[in-house]
Parts: sequence; structure tokens; C-alpha cells
Amino acid sequence: MDIGGLEHKFARFGEAVTITDGAVIKGYASLFEQADQGGDIVGKGAYAASLKALGADGRRVKMLWQHDPAQPIGVWDEVREDARGLYVKGRLLDGTQKGREAIALIEAGAIDGLSIGYRTVKAAKTEAGQRLLKELELWEVSLVTFPMLPSARVAAKGETPDTDAAWRDVAAAFEGARLEMERR
Repeated sequence: MDIGGLEHKFARFGEAVTITDGAVIKGYASLFEQADQGGDIVGKGAYAASLKALGADGRRVKMLWQHDPAQPIGVWDEVREDARGLYVKGRLLDGTQKGREAIALIEAGAIDGLSIGYRTVKAAKTEAGQRLLKELELWEVSLVTFPMLPSARVAAKGETPDTDAAWRDVAAAFEGARLEMERR
């Protein structure tokens, strides 16, 4: 999705993402070398320059609700790349209405998606015709209803990774249809 230069890449939290102490979440916002439903693949190291620049400027990646800049719902205390992808750890702010709602929705299993908001700096086409994202300017990581990368997901405390798999597949199908409509 491209909205005025800002693109969004949807992903579900990885298996290791949990919500603890009522408000702490952690896991992967993006997984490397995996094609999403739009055919994009994020390459290893794609976030390195952006994370370095943010740190040098004393800025942080924002935590938003459904990509709405008017609705910050928490803070990402740690955002880093590792061999698997973009790892995030942060706190939902229960002093905000949306923060409390997000906590309740994650714990209930109603929300399990993450989406990154970014600008593509460098990309290339793969032999299969997919877009390989080589360098991204990361702006925000949002909690969302419909993620685009089905291989990663959020797990509320005590939830097993395969819970509600059929509903996640339905949500992914709706997101794919929505993106196809936007392309037309």
C-alpha cells in the first residue's frame, strides 16, 4: 500500500510475541526472506540504516493503532534487526483508551496483527518478479486487524500459536482482496 510515499507492510506477531504484565508486548514485526501476500520480500539488513539514523537523532519508531498517527497506543522500547527479522518490544499504554482496548483485544485473540509503516529507499526485482526490499526507512509499527504476512502472529499469554488459524486465513483472504481492489 502506498499512501503519499508511506507504505505499509502487514505481519502478524511471531510465535514468540506475548503480552505480559498486562501491557508488555514483544516479537517480530517483520520476517526476512518471506514473501507477503503482495509479493514483497524484506531482505536482511533492510532496516539497519534507518534504525541507526533514528538512534543518532534520539528518535524512536512510533507505536500506532491501525496506522493512525492521531492514535499512538504505546512505545517501542526496543526495535532491532536480528537474523530472523525486525524484533520489537514495547509497552501498550493503559492510560489511553486505545491502549486499554488493544490490551483487551490481544488478550482475547481478536487482534493479532502488526503492520510496519515505511518508505522504500532501495528495492530490486527478483527472478520470480517479486519486489525485494533492500533498504527501508521505518516510521512506525502498528497493531492492526488484518496482517499481510500470515507466517507471523501474536500470541496472548497462554495462547498456542495455532489457535484460530482458520480465522486468520479468512482475514488474510480479505486483506488480499482489499489490496487487489486498491490496485484497480
